[in-house]
Amino acid sequence: MLYPVIIHKDEGTDYGAIVPDFPGVFSGGETLEETLTNIQDAIETFYDGEEGAVPPHPSPLEKTLASEDAHGGAVVLVDVDFDFLEKKAVPVNITLPVWLRNRIDKAAKDTGVTRSRFIAQAAQEAMRHM
Repeated sequence: MLYPVIIHKDEGTDYGAIVPDFPGVFSGGETLEETLTNIQDAIETFYDGEEGAVPPHPSPLEKTLASEDAHGGAVVLVDVDFDFLEKKAVPVNITLPVWLRNRIDKAAKDTGVTRSRFIAQAAQEAMRHM
């Protein structure tokens, strides 16, 4: 869904962004591209721990443009992916070499989690470092 985002940048500072449809959500970055990318993470953090959350409908662009927060800034539309709110587990078929599957199974057993949980945690950790 496309949400209006207000971008501000003063000389000698990084970019800053607020997302009016999500109270308290803000982002920033050295570049405009980095700032806009970080908005997804900021919204995911906003919903962290929420169960059954339903995102609001985006505000009309005209309303955001007329807001006091938009004064002196620029308004852009950012596509927010809400797939992270879907908590239902689904089966996934993957192919691994036997030795790797065995190592994953041992590591999962040693840490007291299932293979699926171990792989999901490893994937999340890898994405955090991207």
